[in-house]
Amino acid sequence: SFIFIQDFSQAMSQAGSSQFQEVIRQELEYSMKVELDKILATAHSNEIEHTKKDLEGFKKLFHRFLQEKGPSVDWGKIQRPPEDSIQPYEKIKARGLPDNIASVLNKLVVVKLNGGLGTSMGCKGPKSLIGVRNENTFLDLTVQQIEHLNKSYNTDVPLVLMNSFNTDDDTKKILQKYSHSHVKIYTFNQSRYPRINKETLLPIAKDVSYSGENTECWYPPGHGDIYASFYNSGLLDNLIAEGKEYIFVSNIDNLGATVDLYILNHLMNPPNGKRCEFVMEVTNKTRADVKGGTLTQYENKLRLVEIAQVPKAHVDEFKSVSKFKIFNTNNLWIALSAIKRLQEKNAIDMEIIVNPKTLDGGLNVIQLETAVGAAIKSFENSLGINVPRSRFLPVKTTSDLLLVMSNLYSLNAGSLTMSEKREFPTVPLVKLGSSFTKVQDYLRRFESIPDMLELDHLTVSGDVTFGKNVSLKGTVIIIANHGDRIDIPAGALLENKIVSGNLRILDH
Repeated sequence: SFIFIQDFSQAMSQAGSSQFQEVIRQELEYSMKVELDKILATAHSNEIEHTKKDLEGFKKLFHRFLQEKGPSVDWGKIQRPPEDSIQPYEKIKARGLPDNIASVLNKLVVVKLNGGLGTSMGCKGPKSLIGVRNENTFLDLTVQQIEHLNKSYNTDVPLVLMNSFNTDDDTKKILQKYSHSHVKIYTFNQSRYPRINKETLLPIAKDVSYSGENTECWYPPGHGDIYASFYNSGLLDNLIAEGKEYIFVSNIDNLGATVDLYILNHLMNPPNGKRCEFVMEVTNKTRADVKGGTLTQYENKLRLVEIAQVPKAHVDEFKSVSKFKIFNTNNLWIALSAIKRLQEKNAIDMEIIVNPKTLDGGLNVIQLETAVGAAIKSFENSLGINVPRSRFLPVKTTSDLLLVMSNLYSLNAGSLTMSEKREFPTVPLVKLGSSFTKVQDYLRRFESIPDMLELDHLTVSGDVTFGKNVSLKGTVIIIANHGDRIDIPAGALLENKIVSGNLRILDH
């Protein structure tokens, strides 16, 4: 076996002859098959069925990974999307709502991507269980929003959570607390794929277990896995049988992703009579979003292009705010019947994302993933809708958490809206240093969340704490040097201030 090949792609390029490359590929696929069969042989009888499905899915992905070379887009073919393929939200809203909006709502299912852990914010367990506002978690807010919708319109919109093996147990335990809520909640699990050794391209797992020392051997393969795992779970067919027609998919940590009746109406009652199978909400890029995937026209189809697919020479062009003005919010509206049709034909085409990781012991592995929005090109009559920035409010870091906990937003029936008292349409730029990365450290450093209504920019670095009722306005920079500590006293007003034990910082 070709275990000694240090770098597969390098070997491929040096190999030259396609015949030799084909032999290597077949060798690698054969070795992979042998290893996966060994892993499957360790499964208990009650695990065999779903483990087999997972490993089959992985094998397909691995096969494609070996076939593909370099960035997957030909830069010369990328064009701006035609005018009518990305509609302004205002135009869709201007159509108003029909009287029978409840019957339209009854065709909808809300799906939240709930596979992620809170590790980037120093939390154990599912990210959806982190408290974001008045003791409410991401999941609480989601359930409140849908409950409010169902009560207001007397409808039955269910919530579906796509969990991963990392989040499933904890999430299911917590779901009991919603048993009396006016929302049906279903869950299904993402696939579980084996991480592979970067050098040998073989799985690092030796058996199917994923607890104890084996936790690092497996991973959930990105949210593009939704199509196969939703279909395989049987839930897709059940919902179609109940008369559901569209899913609204979004990340559970995007607090702006609420059900929008105008977009739903546009889907169900299209002005030209031809229904869209896939709608992607996009919003205008700011300097903070230069890495977000963008919608382009490619071979006469709308196509999502992510930064990982861009040839190196064109990365700066891709990041330019003037050429690619919008990015994907990952709020998607997709026809259930289309998912079923494409899944049965094995016709959902998503680019492979190769995600390199270094494990705790120093081993370099890769995980092969896909992204849900990349499938847009496989659906008929796709559309982009350019929505207001307020529909994209992701909480990825404690800096984001500070914004959503502050008086910049008010909370109503699970939905956050920007305070009318804020005079600017955009949120402040907040950068909290490494002392604030973990949620529990962050919470300890704020006795109460400062008044931020008139804040433009906040940078905090080092050992800094905030007393009660602090107000921040304009640009505020607080830097505690190594070994120093800065305590902002209760009731302090900082307006366009730089606070530091070291005056050189004034160059900022």
